[in-house]
Amino acid sequence: MRYGFAIDQRTCIGCHACTVACKTEHEVPVGKFRTWVKYVESGDFPATTRDFGVMRCNHCTDAPCVRICPTKALFKRDDGIVDFDRERCIGCKGCMQACPYDAIYIDDDTRTAAKCNFCAHRVDEGLEPACVVVCPTHSIWVGDLDDPGSGIAKLVNENPVQVRAPEQNTGPNVFYLGADRAVLDPLAAPTGESYIWAQPDEHRREASKDLPVDPVSRARTTLNTAHPRPWGWRVTTYLWTKAFGAGALLVAVLARFLGIELGPLGTIVAPALGAAGVAATGVLLVWDLKQPKRFLYLLLKPNPTSWLVWGAVVLGVFAAIATAWLCTGVLAGAGVLGAHAADVVLAPLAWAAVPAAAMTAGYTGFLFGQAEGRDLWQSPLLFWHLIVQAVMVGAGALLLLSAFVGPSGDAIALVSRTLAISTVLHVVMLLLEHLGRHPTRNSQAAAHMVTRGRYARLFWGGGVAPAGIAAVSAAIGWQGTSVAFPVLAGVVVQGALLAYESVFVRAAQDVPLS
Repeated sequence: MRYGFAIDQRTCIGCHACTVACKTEHEVPVGKFRTWVKYVESGDFPATTRDFGVMRCNHCTDAPCVRICPTKALFKRDDGIVDFDRERCIGCKGCMQACPYDAIYIDDDTRTAAKCNFCAHRVDEGLEPACVVVCPTHSIWVGDLDDPGSGIAKLVNENPVQVRAPEQNTGPNVFYLGADRAVLDPLAAPTGESYIWAQPDEHRREASKDLPVDPVSRARTTLNTAHPRPWGWRVTTYLWTKAFGAGALLVAVLARFLGIELGPLGTIVAPALGAAGVAATGVLLVWDLKQPKRFLYLLLKPNPTSWLVWGAVVLGVFAAIATAWLCTGVLAGAGVLGAHAADVVLAPLAWAAVPAAAMTAGYTGFLFGQAEGRDLWQSPLLFWHLIVQAVMVGAGALLLLSAFVGPSGDAIALVSRTLAISTVLHVVMLLLEHLGRHPTRNSQAAAHMVTRGRYARLFWGGGVAPAGIAAVSAAIGWQGTSVAFPVLAGVVVQGALLAYESVFVRAAQDVPLS
């Protein structure tokens, strides 16, 4: 059984009755929508046309929102309906990033995710969804798509139909008849300066300035909903905090494996940075939840397919290793542990720290990979790039604090070389990610915003150029004889990474999905 919708845009009059019925049935807050009517106008006055499109959750066969949800608040029923349980939702907004259709919002009253749920409570009582009942032109069809005898199955099988974002391969179960391409493709009709009855939200209006207008159709969106970015500065900052924490410990492990003595820089400062970084990361992640009191649901009601869950596990393991390393270093420094005893403890910790730190830095690559609505984040380089970034800012943080512990020339040389090499790799990888070929129009649009559009100045001037300067400054300390320039590089890379991550996080979310 597979419930689905068919929207006949040939008969839709754009009356918004479905929107009103839905908002009334579910008490949807003002400014939020589970279903809405999008308007697109084409041509120039007086030769203009207007097309409608009814937008809503697509109840995908392979629903990415279900996969990313860390607490199984979003789930797929046996009849194919993708429903949600607001009592399990922690408000992480991961589902909003995973949905390629802009169908999920945060309910301001419950502070949890919500969307069209096919009026599941009505379906269970043998009733049709509210939008179907109220539609005056019978433009909304509903039923079992797997039943060849049902009306909707016949309609879909006997007529040419379209779906939204077929390239995402989610198996959408909302089919459109007679819909104009500009209505279904969010990149085909950018938002102008105004709607017919209102002003577009600032986010959508500003982002549309970087999207080209079709010179033939002149299509532009004249009515749509507001969809602000779900993730903001806290996610940008969390990428940095866990990076310098994981990176600092990776540099300490590298020194240990190479037999280079870092002294307190490796036994105390590096694990302290690791512990502080992961602690700050945890605070930021909980702070970003709309239901922070439910953060333990990640462990108490976990969804094993979600990288939000596995990320929490990874952070916990890394925190334990960093804390154990720090305690060992402190006890050894105080003379409680002898050098041999400390070495016996640190040897296995060093081996355990490698995968733990690498995953702490890089797991976000897998999490962003589950955010299927954000094509810019789907880069196969992202996991490795995050690890390189971690080594870069971790080495930079160690150099910043080296003045307080007086490391040897060999220690300064190793950390400076590590910083120089990782910074060069970071610049090369980000240029490959953003200047290389992008497989989808969504990712192409985001990359354009980064390199030549609204974020170009911050990307080149705040992210790339400072990183290049830092690489040169760090290289001056290659022999360990100079400290000032490597320390300067350590400062610069922190700001450069924050600037780059700010662009990277925002640009992917700026491309319209509806």
